[in-house]
This record gives sequence, C-alpha cells and structure tokens, in this order.
Amino acid sequence: MPYTREQLAARVARELGDGQYVNLGIGLPTMVPNYVDPNITVVLQSENGILGMGPYPYEDEVDPDLVNAGKETVTVLPGASFFDSATSFGMIRGGHIDLAILGAMQVAANGDLANWTIPGKMVKGMGGAMDLVHGAKRVIVMMEHTAKDGTPKIVEHCTLPLTGKKVVHRIVTDLAVIDVTPEGLFLRECAPGVSAEDVRAATAAPLHS
Repeated sequence: MPYTREQLAARVARELGDGQYVNLGIGLPTMVPNYVDPNITVVLQSENGILGMGPYPYEDEVDPDLVNAGKETVTVLPGASFFDSATSFGMIRGGHIDLAILGAMQVAANGDLANWTIPGKMVKGMGGAMDLVHGAKRVIVMMEHTAKDGTPKIVEHCTLPLTGKKVVHRIVTDLAVIDVTPEGLFLRECAPGVSAEDVRAATAAPLHS
C-alpha cells in the first residue's frame, strides 16, 4: 500500500541528520516537523523569517501571528529567532542551509525540478524555491508519485516551467525512495506492500535498481 501523507512525512523525517539546518517548502513538507526524531537536534528555517520552528500547534497553542511561509500557524522551539526576509534569504543564498525539502509538480531523470507554476493557472509567485534549490547543500523532493489524474510526476524531461536544473538529489514519494545520480534514477526503497514493478509503472523515466 502507498504511504499515507502522515507515513510519508515520517519517512522523510528520517532523512534529517543531527545538527542540520533545514528548510521546509509549503504543502506536504510542512508535516515533517511532527515526526522529527526527539534524539536529534534539527533547526528548521522558514524563509519568511523563522529559525527554530517546531511542530504544528495544538488548538490551545495557536498564535495567529506565528506563521510559516505557507501562512500556516506554527510553534517555535526554545532558542528560536525571528528576522526579516533579507536576512532569511542571506542564509539561503549564502549556503547555510544543509537541506531543503520541497514539493514538486515534476522531477526529471537528470534532477531538473518544476514546482512553481502550471501555465494558464494563477499563482501568487515562485516563492523561495528558486533560491533554495541553488542555495541548499542538498535538495529532497517530497511528493505523491503521480498527479491526481494518475499522470506520472517523475519524467524523462520536465514539460512545466523549471525551478532549477539538475538540483534534486533524492525523491521520496508515497511509493518509493529514488536517488538522482549522473547515471540516472535509482530505486532505493519501496513503500511497504509496493513492488518495484508498481513503482516503474507509475514512473515515466527509466528506473534502475
């Protein structure tokens, strides 16, 4: 069976390492803080100006003035700090973010990423993704393996406008964990009950194992 959204977030949380500074994109990646291993220290950054985010708040903890880049209410951990967008993007562009976890509409076999717009649809802007994919030391895409209509989101070549070229290192979906390498895509892990054949059938690019 494919991972549920919660199981996918828990699997992605296992990618975090002790002492890392991590930026989480909007959408699915914002669920990751709820599953961070309590035995490690990870500092979560939001590009709207928070360093030290915690998990989603319980109802009695909600502070409407405390939001992440996706305008969702969040909590902060002891030692957290707040700053302006210029400082935030200085951290990102300066190479101080160890890991960025982002959603995607398409990922190509060579690591190209399209995650900010679909032509013809209204969007508010590209957000910080273009900076993150070039500033972070490692980029992991967290997404459902296919679109709602069943169309594969892992493709040979992106057809949507690119966020960055050859920037993705690993893809974690509800079906599998896939690494992007110079030799192509490599299947590293399948979700429980999902076979390699299932993953290949849902992938529109060659997949090595």
